[in-house]
This record gives sequence, structure tokens and C-alpha cells, in this order.
Amino acid sequence: MNYLRNFAPWLVYAGVSVFNWQLGALSALVFSLYLVVQARRAGVEASAQILDFGTLLYALGLTVLAFTHPHSSIHEHDSAISSAWLALIGWASLALRNPFTLGIARRSAPKEVWNAPHFIRINTVITMVWTVGFTLSAAGEFTCSALGAGSALQIFCKAAGFVVPAIFTARYVKKVRARVAAKMAAMEAAAPAAPAAEPVQPLAYAKP
Repeated sequence: MNYLRNFAPWLVYAGVSVFNWQLGALSALVFSLYLVVQARRAGVEASAQILDFGTLLYALGLTVLAFTHPHSSIHEHDSAISSAWLALIGWASLALRNPFTLGIARRSAPKEVWNAPHFIRINTVITMVWTVGFTLSAAGEFTCSALGAGSALQIFCKAAGFVVPAIFTARYVKKVRARVAAKMAAMEAAAPAAPAAEPVQPLAYAKP
């Protein structure tokens, strides 16, 4: 659910823009700003908010364009462009060795593990899967647009770019947690048992 919440601006725009793309862009901007503020209040560092700031920047630019050029042809390709922008955010975060899912994971993880190598490594894998998903989704949507394919196929490409990585993330995190739990159980079983306390001997009193 944390991932869906952080992608809310994109999902809101996708839904609302069907009826009015200006209102959709403005709604996405509001949601983006809310997520940035919420993360800052939660203590998440700005460096871990690559997705939040990237989304905010895109929503801001889209809102300005929607209200200054309401009949822009970009609106016809905004779905593919948004997927490409998400892919760009993902690749940039990986190049900087700061996977964008860190900002999402830190909202539900204790601060003690925020900078732990294994925590960053796990999020690197998850970010890679999401980034590849967005890249393939963008390629599929642009291809559909170029070939004049129906909107149903484009919607499928868009949905797949979110659904497949989301399923992978849920299963991968569950697997990692199970592995950690098994490791902890094995360590506890291998730990030497504490020596039993010696019984207390009764005091002997000499008879007068």
C-alpha cells in the first residue's frame, strides 16, 4: 500500500484526466506536494525523496502546460510520457546509487536500518524491477501510439508497468522477511544454552 500511495499522483492524473486533463494535472500536483510535505514531517531525508520530487516537478510542469496550452497535442501522449519520466527517475536514482524506493521503504521501517547496506541492497533490486517495468511500459505505449493501436492496448501496457512490479515487490519483501526470520531462528537454536544455576545448599549450623 505504501507504493500505491506514493504513486497516487500518477494514478489520480490517469483517472481524472480522462474527463479533464487540466483538473487531472492540478490534482496530481496537489497530491505530489502533500507527499513531499508528509515525508519531510516523517523525517525522511530529501536525498531519499527522488520519486517525490521527480513527481512534483513533472506535475508542476504538466499543470502549467495544461492551463497555458489547454489544446496542446502533448495531452495525446501524456500517458507514455509519464511512464518515460518515471523510468528516467528510476535510472537516475540507480545511477546515483540512491534507489527511489528508499524513500517509500523508510516510511514503514525503523530508522536503525535506513542506511544499512542490506536495506539499500534490497531497495536497489526493487527499484531496478520498477524501473525496467516503466521503461517497457513507455516503449509499449509509444509503439501503440505510433502504430495507431487501440487505447485498450495502451491501457494494458500502462497497467502492466505498475501491476507486475507491485506483485514482485510484495513477494520479494515477503521472501526476504522469511529468510531473515529463519536466520534469526537458526542463530537462536545454535546459541549455547545458559548453564543451569546450581542449587543452593542449606546452611549447616553446628550444634552447641
